[in-house]
Amino acid sequence: MSKKTKMWLAGAFSLTLIGCVILGGVMTVLGWDFSKLSTVSHETNDYTVREDFRHISVVTKTANVVLVATEDTKASVVCHEQKNLKHRVTVADGTLTVEVVDVRKWYEYIGISFGSPCITVYLPRGEYGALSVKSDTGDVDVPKDFRFERIDIAGSTGDVTNGASASEAVKIKTSTGHIRVENISAQTLEFSVSTGGITASGVACEEDMTLCVSTGRTVLTDVTCQNLTSSGSTGGISLKNVIVSQTLSVRRSTGDVTFDGCDGAEIDVETDTGDVTGCLLTDKVFLTQTDTGRVSVPETVTGGPCRITTDTGDIRITIS
Repeated sequence: MSKKTKMWLAGAFSLTLIGCVILGGVMTVLGWDFSKLSTVSHETNDYTVREDFRHISVVTKTANVVLVATEDTKASVVCHEQKNLKHRVTVADGTLTVEVVDVRKWYEYIGISFGSPCITVYLPRGEYGALSVKSDTGDVDVPKDFRFERIDIAGSTGDVTNGASASEAVKIKTSTGHIRVENISAQTLEFSVSTGGITASGVACEEDMTLCVSTGRTVLTDVTCQNLTSSGSTGGISLKNVIVSQTLSVRRSTGDVTFDGCDGAEIDVETDTGDVTGCLLTDKVFLTQTDTGRVSVPETVTGGPCRITTDTGDIRITIS
């Protein structure tokens, strides 16, 4: 190592050490409260909704969105938000709309924020029309206290938790967030996520249920539907007490597929390196194919078709 290089390294180490000492001194003065380093100011604004409405639309960027049941006869909205990134609350054509109004200058996008913006929508318990939520980085939480005609939630990095049912469709889409639904019913269900996972339990779907996952894991428990279609890349899928009246279709690359007390009139599973294992409830006519994996299935000759195809994965199925 040359003398010049040693001098550069020594200088870099000295500057780093000085920076750590300064940071330590500043944080000691602030009582190690990192929120005091924030350069973004927040405020809380309350909005009372006096007009009648049936539908709800929320459009935000960084704020979490939470629906809360209230005993009041009127709805209200509480926004904990940035002072230069506020939300507007209006009612028009039967729709309660909460939308972000971004009036920031370009230099106001640069800053440090330790706060958690949040939009809390207080609603009387009951049934509503369409619920639409569009968010970038915030979480979305919809409790079981409400029922809607349609639910459409789209996000980016935030998690989505939904316990509300719908008479028509429930559609939830996010990128890196996780989707969790529990004890809901709907006519159709559509969940889509990239690197996050899907967890669904106590779900009753009258028609089709569609799940699309890339690298996340899917866990289904106590689910009934007419047709179930699940596609993914490296994420596995676990199904427990999943009953499909028509076709159960699973596509995976490297993820495992596990059945526990499941059934369908017709079952179609295809995976590359993942294993397909577990137990089904009724006899099937097994049509299996694998390159290097091992196969162990019942030698039944009655029932609907059960097609299982893998490359290097094993196939082990029993009938309980």
